[in-house]
Amino acid sequence: MILFPAIDLKDGECVRLKLGEMSEATVYNRDPANQARTFEQQGFEWLHVVDLNGAFAGASVNGAAVEAILRATSNPVQLGGGIRSLHHIEAWLEKGLARVILGTVAVRDPALVREACRKFPGRIAVGIDARAGKVAVEGWAETSDLAAVDLARRFEGAGVAAIIYTDIDRDGVLTGINWESTIALADAVSIPVIASGGLASMADIDRMTRPDAAKLEGAISGRALYDGRIDLKEALAMLRKART
Repeated sequence: MILFPAIDLKDGECVRLKLGEMSEATVYNRDPANQARTFEQQGFEWLHVVDLNGAFAGASVNGAAVEAILRATSNPVQLGGGIRSLHHIEAWLEKGLARVILGTVAVRDPALVREACRKFPGRIAVGIDARAGKVAVEGWAETSDLAAVDLARRFEGAGVAAIIYTDIDRDGVLTGINWESTIALADAVSIPVIASGGLASMADIDRMTRPDAAKLEGAISGRALYDGRIDLKEALAMLRKART
């Protein structure tokens, strides 16, 4: 069970959004590379990075900040936001990313996801961002009629390394992860699932250690980490213990 600290990039800075609204951004660190270094020093083992501008633009916008992060940390990094072609995927993996997260393109072009999984085994994740159970795309600006679980099932057997499932209605508002929907999604597919959106307190960390959550790969935390709502040392110790 992994706790993934999040760095969301907007205009080169480390921010957190509220309910996915770009106008509701709080800047937490103007130096994302320094934030990545801090997370590693605190004992985290992975890093979750999102290019928010890129998610809207459909292409990398915060590339310089991502590259600085990769230079600053030895932890594996997964990146999402605006990655929509095989060329783009390959370019980022060559720069040192551990995993690329495909979101909008997973809805628009699932064949590309399958091809990427064949070409880069173990290094392709799918981001499923849902509002009221329906998949949202284009940086959450559009909501489709596709159910999150139906999208996940499309990639069974394709070689997807993980699904990052985000409940948009809980993202950045510290109301707790939607464990019911997240675990239901994990039950519906064999692909490892990472919970995202709303992690609020040590209660969520405790929830991660319960037997029915053991099937998850982990959870992502942003605002709760930055606001100091989680005792990092205790949280990481609890999760390490849960693995044994």
